[in-house]
Amino acid sequence: MADQPKDDQKTEVKPSAQQSNSAKTAAKDDKATKTTHKAAKKKSGKKGGKKISLKTPVFVIIVVVAVVAGCLFGAFVYPQLPLPGSASEIKGKTTVSEDQLDAALATYNYGGKTYSVTVKDCIEENSSLDSAKNDDGTYNMPSADTALSLARNQIMQKAAEDAGITVSDDDVDSYAQSTLGSSDYSSIASQYSMDQDKVKELMKDSCILKKLHDQVVTTTIPDQPTAPTQPASGQESTPTADYASYIINLAGDEWDSTNNTWASTDGPYYSALNSYTISNDSATYDAAEAAYYVAYSQYSQATQQAQQEWTNYANGLLTNANLTLNSLVA
Repeated sequence: MADQPKDDQKTEVKPSAQQSNSAKTAAKDDKATKTTHKAAKKKSGKKGGKKISLKTPVFVIIVVVAVVAGCLFGAFVYPQLPLPGSASEIKGKTTVSEDQLDAALATYNYGGKTYSVTVKDCIEENSSLDSAKNDDGTYNMPSADTALSLARNQIMQKAAEDAGITVSDDDVDSYAQSTLGSSDYSSIASQYSMDQDKVKELMKDSCILKKLHDQVVTTTIPDQPTAPTQPASGQESTPTADYASYIINLAGDEWDSTNNTWASTDGPYYSALNSYTISNDSATYDAAEAAYYVAYSQYSQATQQAQQEWTNYANGLLTNANLTLNSLVA
């Protein structure tokens, strides 16, 4: 990541009671999200279950997740006559035939050039053509949101190309492994009813955007903290060496292990924990949980700052484009 701020430049926040409660709520929400995610993964892994369509944001996660909702193009044009090129073929339709797959669902201007987003492009973002085909041989019209999302990502890809960003096959495999837990594109394609080559293409695009993201965003995001292990009922106030180690590891330079006390009294951990009795080898679960809320608050704030930094960059590009949608199908 380019121009990373040094550790001593990180903003330290002294949490108020209200901030501490917000951090607790965020931590609980994060736990709930993880639980739901694990349950969903377990369910989708059952044999004979319904296949899940892998939406574009899962692959191209960098842009779609971070960009602010709403129209981000310099101009947004609703369908009008005459429609450009083959776009007239899909006017008023909710399904298309095979010979209409190359019709332009959207067109946009960027960098002095005009580009088309076809019906086929949008369908293949979520599934293979074969799996998307209806029994009568037609295809459901992709949503306007899909076309808009794809146009945004194409513009970001052009920005990455202009920045000279490239990735190797090994880079893409590593990225796939880290985000999806596998670089077996055949298995991934089969699981999500997509074309194998398209899956690899999407993973490559996402890997490129991740590299662009890492060049653009300078905010350092700390590792997401892990909550302390909960003790047996009624033992929350029983001090242990494990909880002391947990707190000291999070507090870092704020704790002076040599003198077995706080190194400073103006940091966020001291502010949150000064009422607890803590030593190098003794601390309670309650104290460890308070330290966790501080760490999670810092992680959350840094994440939001990084997202805003990326959003500002993306919006700066997207406002230089204008887009015409030739269908507003939901």
